[in-house]
Amino acid sequence: MNDFFSVSSPIVATTLVLLIFLSVVTWSIALFKLWKQYQVRRQDKEFNEDFWEAHEWSEAERVANTSQGDIARLAQAGFSELKTLGEVHRDLKHLGAPHEVLQRQMRQQLQNIQRYHERGLAELATIGSTAPFVGLFGTVWGIMHALQDIGASGSASLDVVAGPIGEALIATAIGIATALPAVLAYNFFLRRLKVHVTDLENFAHDFLRLAQKHDYKL
Repeated sequence: MNDFFSVSSPIVATTLVLLIFLSVVTWSIALFKLWKQYQVRRQDKEFNEDFWEAHEWSEAERVANTSQGDIARLAQAGFSELKTLGEVHRDLKHLGAPHEVLQRQMRQQLQNIQRYHERGLAELATIGSTAPFVGLFGTVWGIMHALQDIGASGSASLDVVAGPIGEALIATAIGIATALPAVLAYNFFLRRLKVHVTDLENFAHDFLRLAQKHDYKL
């Protein structure tokens, strides 16, 4: 550990500090998103159970307004739009058939939910793609610095060469170790987001069917 913090080149040392910072960012994003996904999945499960057990359309609205979670937010947007459909509007927002107006409103809400859950994915993708190159830059700079020192000393024995070169290669190793969790986390959360969006789309389709059955009224 002492050798790790006693890197002779300031550039290499700065590179290692940057990679450690990127690693902390990666794990912070991953842990936060895991916690949020657990919370949303629990809330969505509770809402689905209460919503589909409702016997009346008005009871389903009450469940939506008193629940939390992404699916509940989608239902709240749908019921809110149903209320406005019963009023007279002359603006462009409400121009069109009730089915089209309600579908547009729910689609916009779904996109807002999707954008919210996409937060952090760009950062993970950026860290996963750039960390190896940051580490490689530190290694190249460290090797160049080591060769200059070796040339100045006039000695090229193994004990003189191995230390500086090995020190420079640490940057590449840390870069790979930083990128790998970021790439794995990005792929994991992207897959989970696609599944979640599918669940939201399925609920929106069912909500539109129920709204049509009730003639777009509460």
